[in-house]
Amino acid sequence: MASHSSLSNPKLLEPEDLTLPLGNDDLLIQVTSHAVFAQAHIEGAVLVEPAQLCCGIAPAVGKLPNISSLQQTLSRIGYRPERRVIAYDDEGGGWAGKLLWVMDAIGHADWAYLNGGLHAWAAAGGALSSGTFAAATDLPPIQLAINSQPIAEITDVLTAINEPAQVILDVRSRDEYLGLRSGSARAGHIPGAVNLDWELLKDPSRHWRLRENLREDFATLGIDQSTHVITHCQTHHRSGLSYLVGRLLGIDIRAYHGSWAEWGNDPDLPIE
Repeated sequence: MASHSSLSNPKLLEPEDLTLPLGNDDLLIQVTSHAVFAQAHIEGAVLVEPAQLCCGIAPAVGKLPNISSLQQTLSRIGYRPERRVIAYDDEGGGWAGKLLWVMDAIGHADWAYLNGGLHAWAAAGGALSSGTFAAATDLPPIQLAINSQPIAEITDVLTAINEPAQVILDVRSRDEYLGLRSGSARAGHIPGAVNLDWELLKDPSRHWRLRENLREDFATLGIDQSTHVITHCQTHHRSGLSYLVGRLLGIDIRAYHGSWAEWGNDPDLPIE
């Protein structure tokens, strides 16, 4: 079996690390559509749909939702500050990473990612359940506060452009980065940004687990534990995964949640 030395971290769980039934101290969250959850989920998991992690307001539809929306979403799945949150999805970590970014944004430090998510769990022989998810409506409301530390805004990105110790990590496709296609009014990338397609962070040959050599891959881009990183994509979905990888590698990383949807639609911001 390949070594996991590059990413050994208590926040990274392999399928064999997850024992069922879950204790009350763990909250296992599947971040997929309701249809996928109904078809297949890990026993005891609750559902957060991707749209619940996004504000939905154009142009930057992927920004953090407002606090009342988050409070409603999390109270209905039984979130409590003392529980460990374990996140997974069906696509190798984009949406799960975005959920864990949200956890950081509400100051919830006790979390883990199930490596490879639904695919790796099933491939390892983990049991799958079916049936729809019914969110609880009788749980007491929760009070959250936003911790802005993992969140980057336009002003943070503008500052980072001119600071050698800061790296802007764009995880869109190479074509998007080069300006050959764009989901926004303008095409190109943020000046000085480096590019690593998010697809290269996950390994289809290992059931969408994170790739083994990510620390080395980041180092070739000039990213290590001495660097401050701001990551983004088009709507801060794909960059949910690069944010997660950065956290697992012990890198000081923030996510620019407006991403290219915001930057590429603002004629006053610089592009390359």
